[in-house]
Amino acid sequence: MKRSIKIQWQAGPAEHDYPAAQSYLNLIYDDKQVRRMIAALKAAKITQFKAKDIFRASGLSLLGTSNSHVVKDRDKLLAGQPISPILLVRDSDKGKVIIADGYHRLCAVYSFDEDALIPCKIA
Repeated sequence: MKRSIKIQWQAGPAEHDYPAAQSYLNLIYDDKQVRRMIAALKAAKITQFKAKDIFRASGLSLLGTSNSHVVKDRDKLLAGQPISPILLVRDSDKGKVIIADGYHRLCAVYSFDEDALIPCKIA
């Protein structure tokens, strides 16, 4: 049974989220594309999408609650600590959304509420 909690969010992504997103995106795209993506993410306004919709658009699997990073984020949520919004990139060529940063946070939130609105920046 899923436990109902109030999910707290930071006003914006943590500064270290951008280098993490860049590191991940550099595995998929060339440096020039990634620099443009990161600049677009930094300039983007916060928006919201349902957790289940982000998963569907990304095509990724949900990590279980035994994953150490998901456990860490679940513990933060249970303690009432705010977590950082996630960073998304649209890949129109592949028809997918890339979770550039925040995959574990998304999995943690989903474990409590698949319909939760997830603050994010999307480029």
